[in-house]
Amino acid sequence: MAEKWETWLARWNDAGLIDAQTAARVRTYETTHADSERLRWPIKLALFFGALTLGAGVLLFVAAHWDELSPSLRFSLVVFLVAAFHVGGALTEKRFPAMAQSLHAIGTVALGAGIYLAGQIFNLAEHWPGGLMLWAFGAALAWVLLKTWPQAGLTAVLAPAWLIGEWMVAIQRQESHRAELVIPAGVLLLALTYFTSGSQKHDVRRTLVWLGAIALLPAALALGIFAGSTYTSGQSTPNSLMVVGWTCAIGIPLALAFVLRRRAAWPNVLAALWLIVAVNLRSIGGEVSMYAWWAVGATALAGWGVADGRSERVNLATAIFAATVFTFYFSQVMDKIGRSASLIGLGLLFLGGGWAIEQTRRRLVSRATGGLS
Repeated sequence: MAEKWETWLARWNDAGLIDAQTAARVRTYETTHADSERLRWPIKLALFFGALTLGAGVLLFVAAHWDELSPSLRFSLVVFLVAAFHVGGALTEKRFPAMAQSLHAIGTVALGAGIYLAGQIFNLAEHWPGGLMLWAFGAALAWVLLKTWPQAGLTAVLAPAWLIGEWMVAIQRQESHRAELVIPAGVLLLALTYFTSGSQKHDVRRTLVWLGAIALLPAALALGIFAGSTYTSGQSTPNSLMVVGWTCAIGIPLALAFVLRRRAAWPNVLAALWLIVAVNLRSIGGEVSMYAWWAVGATALAGWGVADGRSERVNLATAIFAATVFTFYFSQVMDKIGRSASLIGLGLLFLGGGWAIEQTRRRLVSRATGGLS
């Protein structure tokens, strides 16, 4: 970064846009603040682990003494914990904003524990997704009021968790394979929407990108397993319920993509069409066609990354493509040849295939970043 702004500073000075005195002041300012920027990551790490251990310690303390408390004292303790962290965040907002964000995040996490503990205290009717709904609503309200990325991240996780919970309760008596497929399909499309949400210069967008990157591979693996499974159930889910499930699984991620990317969201529509084909392809084209279709999807994600100049999409697409190739070899090729030949082929695949994939990845990343890496 220092080399980049030094280059621009020299260009502006040579072009007469700034004088030598201004250039010296800019250089002094950037050098001073560069030192403080280098110290930010240890502080963030300390705040993260501090918030994690503080929250865990409080929960363990409450759990250890829970049976000894009366119902009224239990409820008072739950309310106090939720309020105390948010009050602490408000008091430290001006002096230490990062600390305030951590305390507010712990308060929102404590809200979820408080909701379920309150239900246990008063023996409320059991519908566990309702607790997630209230928790997600609390996180969303905190996001609106505080406008910080931890609250946005909690909302982005809790809202889909609530919808998944509602769907699990709705289909628990049917146990239909097609109904169960809705969850990984919706999670994959939503993770892709998060992952491609836009510039990482904005804190909330950067949070969504990280959440999408973390969830995308597990969701892709789950969808591949569920879509390729031959499991069938004797019971079937009503068509009206399936329409609701698939409408939410596809419609919500697409609506969010249009909110985040506007007219640039058309690749998300293609991704939804790819998903629809992926969940129905095995019954039409057989198992081998599924591997080819996943390779097409990985290639399209890499092309999307090159078009938008996003190297992280190229890297993740490379991982999906490599996993598809190796899974195809293990499931379709390795058990059809001898042991020694299969091991030789596996070695050649790792060496030759790994080299070819890495070279392709480097070229695509270079194109995505304009030759800067």
